[in-house]
Amino acid sequence: MVDPVRSLQDAKPLPFWLDDPGRPQAASTLVSDTRCDLLVVGGGYTGLWTALIAKERDPSLDVLLIEAQEIGWAASGRNGGFCESSLTHGLGNGYQRWPGELARLEQLGARNLQAIENTIKRYGIDCSWERTGSMTVATEPYQVEGLHELAALAGRSGSQLTVLDADAVRAEIDSPTFLGGVWDRHGVAMVNPARLAWGLKKACLELGVRIHEHTRATDLVRSGAGIAVRTPYGQVRAGRVALGTNAFPSLLRRHRPYTVPVYDYALMTEPLTDQQLASIGWRNRQGFADSANHFHYVRLSDDNRILWGGYDVIYHYGARVRAEHDQRPQTFAVLARHFFETFPQLAGVRFSHAWGGAIDTCTRFSVFFDLSHGGKVAYAAGYTGLGVGATRFGAEVLLDLLAGERTERTALEMVRRKPLPFPPEPIRSAGIGITQWSLARADERAGRRNLWLRSLDRLGLGFDS
Repeated sequence: MVDPVRSLQDAKPLPFWLDDPGRPQAASTLVSDTRCDLLVVGGGYTGLWTALIAKERDPSLDVLLIEAQEIGWAASGRNGGFCESSLTHGLGNGYQRWPGELARLEQLGARNLQAIENTIKRYGIDCSWERTGSMTVATEPYQVEGLHELAALAGRSGSQLTVLDADAVRAEIDSPTFLGGVWDRHGVAMVNPARLAWGLKKACLELGVRIHEHTRATDLVRSGAGIAVRTPYGQVRAGRVALGTNAFPSLLRRHRPYTVPVYDYALMTEPLTDQQLASIGWRNRQGFADSANHFHYVRLSDDNRILWGGYDVIYHYGARVRAEHDQRPQTFAVLARHFFETFPQLAGVRFSHAWGGAIDTCTRFSVFFDLSHGGKVAYAAGYTGLGVGATRFGAEVLLDLLAGERTERTALEMVRRKPLPFPPEPIRSAGIGITQWSLARADERAGRRNLWLRSLDRLGLGFDS
């Protein structure tokens, strides 16, 4: 067998999606004081959707968006490109935390996904949108029963998953490791995530949103009846502020204990030949993920490359977010080995790109919200890797909260209550380390959760992917 590491020999240490000749030129840096009705901090999906929807609701509103780097540069431009309807990081997580609201959350999620598709069509955003759905596959015998339980939960919550036995799932995507699956045919779309971000930027500009990139927000304070946000070259005085900084430290210090940044990694292959693609089937182009705690997420690009990501989730002591963490050769080597174990018929395929990036997570593994400064500042964070779709819902919640409106969204327990904060260091690192070790042990022991994981489950802190 060829050493899988050799397949990484020519991989660029860059996110595939951002390595695009169509990448737009960055907007200018803000170099003077200014005023606006609504200031949006952060040029990822949360900020872009907030700015866009704010202008759609009220075209007369003066909206300014500032971004410390470039639009889509962080998680929004380097994720796997799965746009899911789930607002709760999957049915299982939603049922564990909000069983009484789950059916409603599923309805809102389906409506939100359709609204994203409608927006893409309305503004002509070229982002390789494909409503192909996604499969969850079993690669160990004990996982098969869990898929049937997941399908039953979906049915009780108003959703539908198609259950596939081993032959049926391998007829869709042929891997000798697949023992069964469930297919969410309608609740997931594939998308080029960077082009979606850039398309939202263009739509915002067309509606009159002012955008300044390479403009870091350094401080936030009250200023008369409004809020002042300082930048390196001045300050912005705003009537309202929406914060979408996610994995990066919040301008509101009291919010910082609620999230930690964890690093996720991915590989992208060279384009497959017709013969290579035929050897694995995959005619319906759906994405898939396996059922392990340390799971992989996998999809085809529009030029028939395979994105292979996930498995390792790395936390750095002190919640450090650093550019050097974007590359982790030991993880890339493991991912390459797993790729060829899953698709041995693709021996000889090379990887063109290898990258990583920070994800914001919280103790309930899905977005939470808060208001501060007398309702003039709103905050959303904690998406835990499923923000491509959920950020649009998050943006609507932020705008509802800033308007002081009680809507079907703001009435949700999910919106009204925050998760438990993470403990301070060094307890935080120790707890995350023990949890990661325990999840890996569960994967090795037919899913059996040890005392630590069972204790977290009882406290409402457990994670079941």
